[in-house]
Amino acid sequence: YLFAKKQGGTFVLRIEDTDRSRYVEGATENLISSLNWAGLVPDEGPEQGGEFGPYFQSERTHIYIEYAKKLVDQGLAYYAFDTAEEIETMRENARAAGEPPPRYGGSMRPKMRNSFSLPSDKVKALLDTGEPHVIRLAIPEDRKFDIDDVVRGRVTIHSSQVDDQVLIKSDGFPTYHLANVVDDHLMQITHVIRGEEWLSSVPKHLYLYECF
Repeated sequence: YLFAKKQGGTFVLRIEDTDRSRYVEGATENLISSLNWAGLVPDEGPEQGGEFGPYFQSERTHIYIEYAKKLVDQGLAYYAFDTAEEIETMRENARAAGEPPPRYGGSMRPKMRNSFSLPSDKVKALLDTGEPHVIRLAIPEDRKFDIDDVVRGRVTIHSSQVDDQVLIKSDGFPTYHLANVVDDHLMQITHVIRGEEWLSSVPKHLYLYECF
């Protein structure tokens, strides 16, 4: 709020409610009430409206699916049909072999059930029959992502440390990563202040911007 006002900008409140497993009844109303109580009143948001609404991400799922499918069509993302049990088995096998914890990425794709490893007719059949699946971002191998962080300075993260991030979950909702990149672009957001725990995810966001 203070940064936006200092820059003569717009303070936007967007409700990022696409993780339905963490949904808490009344949490959004409490958040808005707390902001209003503190005088941190958004210029745009669920109560104020604005030209870039709706401001609930759960009401924008059709937008995210459209963008994710564009990436699939370009070979930059892919359908993955692995169950949670299959992914855990993959990890257990790696542990048993004394290998470091594997990431679902370029080296693991050929060993899993996805649209890179399966024949196209098999992928189509699985999609046509409604087989549960996710859409993953295909992170390139042997890439370095340089990040200029205001606090830490130059940070470099190698793509070997980045997994093929899920973009659309099996319930049809997007993950934070896809939804925020799409919305920050569509809503013409210039600045976002995030917690340090998100630093390791910046390569995924940078690559998504590059893909789009």
